[in-house]
Amino acid sequence: MQNVRWWDAAAIAVTVVIAAISLLDPPFGADDVGTWAVAGVFLVLHLAWGRRSVPVATPRAHLAISIAYAVLLAIGTAIEPSFAILQAFLYPFVWSTSPSTRSAIVANLAIAVAIVVGYAVREWPAGIVVGAVVAALSVGFSIALGLWVTRIAEFGEERGRLLAELQSAQGQLATMHRDAGVADERARLAREIHDTIAQSLTGLVMVAQRTERRLAGVEGADAASARRDLELMEQMAREALTEARGLVASLAPVDPEAGLGEALRRLASTFERETGVRVSVTTDASGLDRELEVVVLRCAQEGLANVRKHAHATTASISVADATGELVLEVRDDGVGPGDPARQGDGVGGFGLAGMRDRVALVGGRLEFGAGESGGTALRVIVPRADAVRRVGGEP
Repeated sequence: MQNVRWWDAAAIAVTVVIAAISLLDPPFGADDVGTWAVAGVFLVLHLAWGRRSVPVATPRAHLAISIAYAVLLAIGTAIEPSFAILQAFLYPFVWSTSPSTRSAIVANLAIAVAIVVGYAVREWPAGIVVGAVVAALSVGFSIALGLWVTRIAEFGEERGRLLAELQSAQGQLATMHRDAGVADERARLAREIHDTIAQSLTGLVMVAQRTERRLAGVEGADAASARRDLELMEQMAREALTEARGLVASLAPVDPEAGLGEALRRLASTFERETGVRVSVTTDASGLDRELEVVVLRCAQEGLANVRKHAHATTASISVADATGELVLEVRDDGVGPGDPARQGDGVGGFGLAGMRDRVALVGGRLEFGAGESGGTALRVIVPRADAVRRVGGEP
């Protein structure tokens, strides 16, 4: 019952009940007028101030409103003992709006003391005994019920927290299964391409070379034409083989569990063996989450694939730097730049860079591609670190 309108309705109802009880016993005197006046003050106090405590008050505000309610209860009970019915509203109100169990118990005890004071002032000394009995029963029941309800609420919150953690774990598990499925499929495609297309192209190169050796020493226009055709076949087969190997390299899964630096070094080592291009790797970032590591690894793969296809480079470099809440990946080479006529397509509008832009955009990053300062090509990927985003958002 943490809707302020319900508490307003309850306050109005208890005020009406108190007034109605006094109306049942005419003629009316000073006590009745006093009861109506105190009941009216209570209702005005609640509507002007008390309702602001819903759903939970600050410790100071809760103590202040509890004392104000207790004073009105003591005055009203001193005028008319039936005014003690107000405790039916006060006990649950101060308990449900309390910022802590300790504050709730203190407020309940203040209300109980108010009842005792009211009865004692009304009829001394017998009233103190009656008031003590009424207060003991009511405050005992209120505290017992409040503790029970609080325990149930805490149990419900704990269950909600555990359910949220379970759902989060299920989501992470589903993501891991999906990533594992994607990695397995990429590995399968890489094996299929390597075992079929790449092998066939390798065989075609070997056949072209063997045929050219057989034509050695044979003269004539037909032989020269045949040699030119064979050279063209070999060139086309080598280019297609390079493309196939590049596709295999880009599809091959890289294990991010080994750590970003180690995964990049393995990637560079494989690239060197396949292309002869020397690749240096430098990293100074740590503590990255898995999603960010995967983004960096895939962008590095695509950057090296671009070097393989277009750059005609002899050396390349991969660097990862942590710069004030942002992770910066740079892939550079010493080959031909994007605007060089020798470049086989600049790659700016290719599927690889478009895919990288989409991948980087999903984590709130950006991509820069162009000529390097000292020649060659420079690919730069800037993505925000997840922990920096949490700090900015105020989360722990």
